[in-house]
Amino acid sequence: MKENNKWKYQGDSRYEKVYEKMQLLDIQDITTDRQHKNGTIVWKLPIKDQDTGILIEVASFKTGYVRNQGKSTRSNFQLNKRCENEPEYFELPNGDYRKFTTRGCVLIPVEIDRLEYLISYCLKNYYIKHANFVADGKFVPKWRYDNLADAARLDYERRDPEVKVMVNGHKYNVSEWFK
Repeated sequence: MKENNKWKYQGDSRYEKVYEKMQLLDIQDITTDRQHKNGTIVWKLPIKDQDTGILIEVASFKTGYVRNQGKSTRSNFQLNKRCENEPEYFELPNGDYRKFTTRGCVLIPVEIDRLEYLISYCLKNYYIKHANFVADGKFVPKWRYDNLADAARLDYERRDPEVKVMVNGHKYNVSEWFK
């Protein structure tokens, strides 16, 4: 971690909790000096993007936005929650009106709130949803995992030895008594 951001995670209990979560999730603060001067914080996650194979980077900006960074994905996009803006009405030449609505981002003006939001977003969308990704970026589809698990379970059940005993000319299956 750069020395310029180290002070942010010390002294304030909310920042210390964010730093503790970063350590737990193996998130690195890779903010450059220039980004620090502009009020930007950049984190590198230990998870690779499935398309590019590059470690995912996310950032918090002084303007209130949180977003992913360009190297790890094909395009940057906002991670902020979305909201619908007030509709606008336009009059057409024939006298009719058309309603036009847009969507915008809910800005997070306080830095610690952005960092806490970023941690929770990364947990939900990268760590939990990409739980099948391994460190080298390979993916195991759920159906393949389920099929392998079913096959292993059946193999285990088939290995159950049958113990048969013959007493006075009658065959008894002893393994059934212990199930």
